[in-house]
Formats: sequence, structure tokens, C-alpha cells
Amino acid sequence: MAIAKAERLMNLALCLLGARRPLSKRELRDSIEAYVEAARPQKGGSGTDDSFNRMFERDKDDLRELGLVIETVENLDGEVGYLARRDSNRLPPITLDAEEAAALGLAAKVWQQARLAGAASGALQKLRAAGLPEEVDPYEGHAALEPRIPVHEAAFEPLMLACRDRRPVLFDYRKASAAHPEPRHVEPWALECWRGHWYLAGFDRDRGAERVFRLSRITGRVRSRGTGFTAPVPDVVTVRETVAGWAGETADRSALIRLRSGAGYPLRAKAAKVRELGDGWDELEIPYGHGLDAWLVEFGPDVVVVEPAELRADVVDRLRAVAKG
Repeated sequence: MAIAKAERLMNLALCLLGARRPLSKRELRDSIEAYVEAARPQKGGSGTDDSFNRMFERDKDDLRELGLVIETVENLDGEVGYLARRDSNRLPPITLDAEEAAALGLAAKVWQQARLAGAASGALQKLRAAGLPEEVDPYEGHAALEPRIPVHEAAFEPLMLACRDRRPVLFDYRKASAAHPEPRHVEPWALECWRGHWYLAGFDRDRGAERVFRLSRITGRVRSRGTGFTAPVPDVVTVRETVAGWAGETADRSALIRLRSGAGYPLRAKAAKVRELGDGWDELEIPYGHGLDAWLVEFGPDVVVVEPAELRADVVDRLRAVAKG
């Protein structure tokens, strides 16, 4: 069975790499013997198009996991085709010095998830094969550094794959100011980790605008919805700036809050001014930007908003939504 699958994957890869134009599922099915067998009606049964579709989707995902860049292209008639361009799958000459190799080695140690750990390990193996000297130890001199980017949200992996494959998704999302989640139909652009929280930036089809979603507020399962994006995907730098803005990093004014003594150290680190009020409370002047209300709610009864009035109202609304469950 393992040999048969390896042969099938090799045949699919050769078809995609050798094609001069995108090939449809039907064309791939008719070109690979294993797919012809899978689609052939079985004795005493009906047609097996579903079996072929499941096999093809698994094979396509397996090739992508192995590093093959497979493009999904939709023609004018709406038919989806697949293509693996040679220039996208050819590794250029690589020359790395010791410091660059060390940086790559540390990057490979960042991820704790099994899927990403395997991909990082495979990437280092490819670099070794491309000429990275064996005597270069990526970890030498950095043993004390143990970088980690933890991911606890179940939505991370399906969203990561959807961003990679440019596939729209559907999920239920609960805003901090809402008692119940609402469905969101999103074209995912990128995932960004910002101050310990993961965010998805993308185009919200229902609202017709870009939006940022905190993964911890996604409930239920992330479902794929069709192929193809309707909105242009911005540059990755622009996406990061968008996430920073939605996470409260872009501030154009100040807010005045009262903070319980000995609490809220992240808020104290951002404060422009701190004044002791006595009775176990301090007064802080902090930058006020989008998302500050959601951040303040996380500190619960240790924070009281003094001004501006709209920030105080937003925090109160969020706390009421949390109280309602």
C-alpha cells in the first residue's frame, strides 16, 4: 500500500510539473491509472467519484506538505485547475554564513505543534541538501535560547492551511462585546502573533471590508467555502500593520484609568504618566487606540476607566456581555 501511494504521488507530481496549463480534476483522473481505478464503478456498487475526490484531495495535501507548490487556478468558465510551476518549485543556489544558519536553526525550534515542527525540520534538511555546511551547528552558542510560540486554539491549523491555499472559510465568532457568536465568511490573508495572542487578518465578505479576528474568540469548527478570493491580498507588511492597529498598538490619543496597586504591569509599561492615589489605587495615562477596550476588560476589577467617556462605555458594554455569558 505504501509503495502504491508513493507511486501515485509521484505520478501526480509529474503531471502537475509537466503541464503547460492548469489541469482539471477530470484530466488528472483520466491521466493517472490509480485514479482511473478509483473512479471505476465497483462490482455490485455504484460509481466512485467520491472515492476519487477524497483520494485526490489527500494526495494534493500530501504533496503540499512535502513542499510542492501547487497553484489553484479558476478559468473563465469557473472550472478549477491545478498546476505546479517549475520556477516555483526550484530551489535557487543558497549560501549561508554561520550566523544565518543559526537564525534558521532557532526559527525551526520555535514551533511546538507537530505539523509545523515537521515542516521546519524538513526545511532544514532541504537546506542541508542545497549546500548548508554540515559542520555549521545552527544551535551552537544559542543553547540558552529556547524560543516558543504556543498555539492553543483549534482554529489555528485549518486557518493556516486556508491562508496558504487561498481558500475562503466560514466560522462562528464571538466579539468581546457580544453574548453570542455570529457566523463570519472570510477570505483569510495571514495569521499574526501579537503580544501573546493570535490574530487572523482577512476580508470579511458579509461586511465588504478588511477585518481582524482574535483566534481565541472563534468557536466551533472552521469550514472551507469554495475557492478563489474576491478581494486583493495586501502586502504582508500592510497586514502586520493592520493587526497592530486592531490590537491597540496604533494610538492617536490618551486615556485616563485607575489601576489597583500591584496589578496590571503590562498597562504600567505602556503608561506615559503614573500617579499614586492612595487607598491601593494608582492613576495612569496610557495610549488610546483601537482595541484598548478589549484589553482593559482582561484586567477585570483591577481597572476603572476615568476618561474618555466612550472608552468607559465600551468597557462597560464588554463586561456586561461577559456577565451574560
